[in-house]
Amino acid sequence: MLSPELRLETDKVLLRPMQHLDIEAFAPLTADSSLWNYFTMLLDDPAQLQFWVEKALKERSEGKRIPFTIIEKATGSVCGCTSFGNISEHDKRIEIGWSWLGKKFQGSGINFHAKFCLLSYAFEVLNWERVEIKTDYLNERAKYALKKIGATEEGVLRSHMQMPEARRRDSVYFSIIKKEWPLIRNSIFKEIKSFSYRQ
Repeated sequence: MLSPELRLETDKVLLRPMQHLDIEAFAPLTADSSLWNYFTMLLDDPAQLQFWVEKALKERSEGKRIPFTIIEKATGSVCGCTSFGNISEHDKRIEIGWSWLGKKFQGSGINFHAKFCLLSYAFEVLNWERVEIKTDYLNERAKYALKKIGATEEGVLRSHMQMPEARRRDSVYFSIIKKEWPLIRNSIFKEIKSFSYRQ
């Protein structure tokens, strides 16, 4: 079973266990309402942010999800968060998701390094077979970013999730499987030289 105390890092980022106290650091990052156009909750609302963090911590205690707070190592700044979830040990399958970054950290390489940490752990430490990632079908930026890290678009689940303001979201699934990882690691992620973990 994945440890709830899991920590992942490269030379640029640290993914450490999310804490309730992180709400204070998240609040200024989540204040821009444009961040939540494709998100399942409106985290610029303090009550929804608190609920979202508390749900993540509850799901961790139930073994359903491993939520991380993303730290930029050079500055010690909290950048956002991400998670492992939909964990199936029997099927050797895991999902990366529940991810967001503050606007000022987007395009900085933080997300690239965070994804590398999660993929490296899933394939090289767990030795599992499949990592999946889903996003809103309307989110062109996210779809482009997933293709850019070597993920394969698989298909669309129609009317898949409830969104704010009564919209029903179609979700598009992407995946990377174990046999694809060595080539992706040594081409797309070749600039990242270090990866370590503690649990």
